[in-house]
Amino acid sequence: MKKMDKIIMSAITAVFSVTISSAIATTKGSATEQQPEKCYGIVKAKSNDCATAKQSCAGSATKDNQPDAFIFLPKGACEKIVGGHLTATEEKK
Repeated sequence: MKKMDKIIMSAITAVFSVTISSAIATTKGSATEQQPEKCYGIVKAKSNDCATAKQSCAGSATKDNQPDAFIFLPKGACEKIVGGHLTATEEKK
């Protein structure tokens, strides 16, 4: 991967992290507190939030858009992202 690609991916990851943190922070303590939901199929390699079906820890996704790897997003955001799914799918061979 080129150096510029790594920089761009880091920037995108940072924006997602800040957005998610802000969304979660603004709902903490409110009567309408929303839980984040798992969004499968959009994670970049080594950027998943939690274990997958084949790995046991966060950051263990082996490839981009791995179907069983997820990140947490605010409720309703996953359906707006191309390739995002609310459930894990089987990996195509």
